[in-house]
Amino acid sequence: MGVYSTLWEADDWATRGGLEKIDWSKAPFLAYYKDFDIEGCPVPGPASCASNTGNWWEGSTYQALNAMEARRYRWVRMNHMIYDYCTDKSRYPVIPPECIAGI
Repeated sequence: MGVYSTLWEADDWATRGGLEKIDWSKAPFLAYYKDFDIEGCPVPGPASCASNTGNWWEGSTYQALNAMEARRYRWVRMNHMIYDYCTDKSRYPVIPPECIAGI
């Protein structure tokens, strides 16, 4: 698993048809990662890989959202998500595995 970042002009497909504009006056855009360490499991998730008891985030408390957390998560997606590649069939005709898993 890793992290990859990029910035591109996406006025049409990733910005609600151009409603969200890039403020080019803020350029140059910089990002950096320092002391970044990542661990993860392949889709479909925790059941498909060995857990590490030293990782607090692998405890049962963090395996699923409760009803309130799920409602809040849906609200954030509905009110703040601009683009969802899981629903972009023109760019991704084959649905990515993490989308099928419902993550």
